[in-house]
Amino acid sequence: MKKTKETRVKLSADEFKQWEQKSITLLGMSGVGKTRLACLLRKHHWFHFSGDYRIGTRYLDEPILDHIKKELMQIPIMRELLRSDSIQIRNNLSVDNLSPVSTFLGKLGDPEKGGLGLSEFKYRQELHRLAELDAMKDVPEFIEKAHYIYGYDHFINDAGGSLCELDDPEVFELLSENTLILYIKASQHDEEELIERARQSPKPLYYREAFLDEQLELYMKEKNLHYVALIEPDDFASWVFPRLFYSRIPRYEAIAEKYGYTITSEQVSAIDDEAGFLSLLSDVLNK
Repeated sequence: MKKTKETRVKLSADEFKQWEQKSITLLGMSGVGKTRLACLLRKHHWFHFSGDYRIGTRYLDEPILDHIKKELMQIPIMRELLRSDSIQIRNNLSVDNLSPVSTFLGKLGDPEKGGLGLSEFKYRQELHRLAELDAMKDVPEFIEKAHYIYGYDHFINDAGGSLCELDDPEVFELLSENTLILYIKASQHDEEELIERARQSPKPLYYREAFLDEQLELYMKEKNLHYVALIEPDDFASWVFPRLFYSRIPRYEAIAEKYGYTITSEQVSAIDDEAGFLSLLSDVLNK
């Protein structure tokens, strides 16, 4: 039975235990253990809804393919094969392989080093923002599908790390009405590890436009650059990540305070089965 937002916020451990078809949204930075936990629960009859997978397969599928085809058109033999409709290009995303989505997002900077111009970069960022909103709006429908079509007892929404950036209260109202929102807060050790990982291997990410504009101005001044095309893409992605990370923490915390609950990445890493997860939730709800 669907619970109201007010009931969700005040949910007790006993009420959660009696909730026959449990639905949970996992919130937090990429790397804190959301997908690991969702995959673990999938083995225990939980339907795993990946926000990023839904984005890539439903809402960004065509833009991603167009991007790939545009790149392939620069290769003479591929150009002829594509124009004659002799080959078929398709995405092969999985929950464990979302590379086409991050590749499409791209990095800002020197096109000779694989970077994107500012207008194109912002265009793709906006497409991703809209896609993430739509993916989260699909959650109630997929809760129903998980039970009535696929026969799953419970539902886990593995939300993207940028969900806190969307500034759309209606989406969080919707999620709180249909799921228990659980924010996974990175421990101090995991914070340092995530930042170091981003320094060594920077990944394409979504940035709020206001945040991007502010940080880009600071970066350009610090590096004494006058044109975005002079930016080293990996350097900017690495430089901006800690600032993005710490700007998101109060956003996550505000969402958890208003709509849900908080656990730590250390607690998540200690979970090795459904019983451990439910025990942890019981402790959190009893506080």
